[in-house]
Amino acid sequence: MSDLLRAPAEIKYAEELDWLESIDDNPKPFSWRLSPKMVRLFVLGSERADGLDREVTQKWFGDRSFVERSIVTLASDRGLLLIGDPGTGKSWLAELLSAAISRNSTQVVQGTAGTTEDHIKYSWNVSMVIAKGQSRESMIPSPIMTAMETGTIGRFEELTRSTSDVQDALISILSEKYISVPELDSAGGENIVFAQPGFSVIATANSRDRGVNDLSSALKRRFNFVRIPVVTNKKSEAEIVRFRTEELLRRHSIELDVPPTLLDVLLQSFADLRASAAAAGSDDEKLESALSTAEQIGVLEDAVLHSDFFGERTLTARALAASLVGTLARREPEDLAILNKYLHGVVEPRGKEQGGSWPEFLEGGREAIAKLA
Repeated sequence: MSDLLRAPAEIKYAEELDWLESIDDNPKPFSWRLSPKMVRLFVLGSERADGLDREVTQKWFGDRSFVERSIVTLASDRGLLLIGDPGTGKSWLAELLSAAISRNSTQVVQGTAGTTEDHIKYSWNVSMVIAKGQSRESMIPSPIMTAMETGTIGRFEELTRSTSDVQDALISILSEKYISVPELDSAGGENIVFAQPGFSVIATANSRDRGVNDLSSALKRRFNFVRIPVVTNKKSEAEIVRFRTEELLRRHSIELDVPPTLLDVLLQSFADLRASAAAAGSDDEKLESALSTAEQIGVLEDAVLHSDFFGERTLTARALAASLVGTLARREPEDLAILNKYLHGVVEPRGKEQGGSWPEFLEGGREAIAKLA
């Protein structure tokens, strides 16, 4: 695992999954590796009331009901569509569910404008076709087809980014649970690939992409929708940021002090900017950023790495402010003006009233804006 830049969940948590499977005596749907209760426990972590011999870490932070509804959907005949703003943890939840249920989260189709029907169904090994003709051996199955044949979970990331005709290729897969291969001989059923029990599809969609390639009514009917909201609860958000920060420090072998007060400054800054965006009258008065928890983690990661490489081996409010401005200022001059207004209208009075890290945070933000302006 140390040789991988980013290990998939089933490798990263392999030992924990093995242990959960060894103690799991609950009924399992189809070919699931873990029961629904153990899948939920793997994703959300254990509690004292579970009476386990060891702690299971919480990996996804959000409402328990979202996870439970997702698990129930995957045990049914319908696909699961996780929809929400960017950075709300949709893809991470899809990966964790696939790892727990199938021990394979890498059967993924990435939706883009260039995604074709071949990416969902199958393509051909041209050299084998020339040498031996079209056959099952010369066919290259898509990740979705592989999931069908093995009775596991297939994933489709950013479904609304792909074109309508590509999306529609999913309709027959989700409803009929087979893929026809007209190029092959029908004798012996060679021209049909049937889904095995346990097969399902987890798709994700960005709610900000509405109007790009809207889903058809027919496709919507084949999915159960689970909407993942932006985390606004400060306690939950602090847990997510702290969890990811510890992962970052561990992955880079960094011994750097991250004062809890600076985490509070980061959380409060994002809360302030979200409130400002909610009250804005037009898009020009809002930051282009979605101000998601993922972007918050990105700000902290940038500040931590900068401080470790070029700083004083401790995270400072000045470095955090510079990272925040550098990450969130995407449009010029609109975003810079919004951040400048925030620093002078909110941070400056708060620094005078509360002191602490806020005055240094203000100075760091001013310096960063001056360099970009």
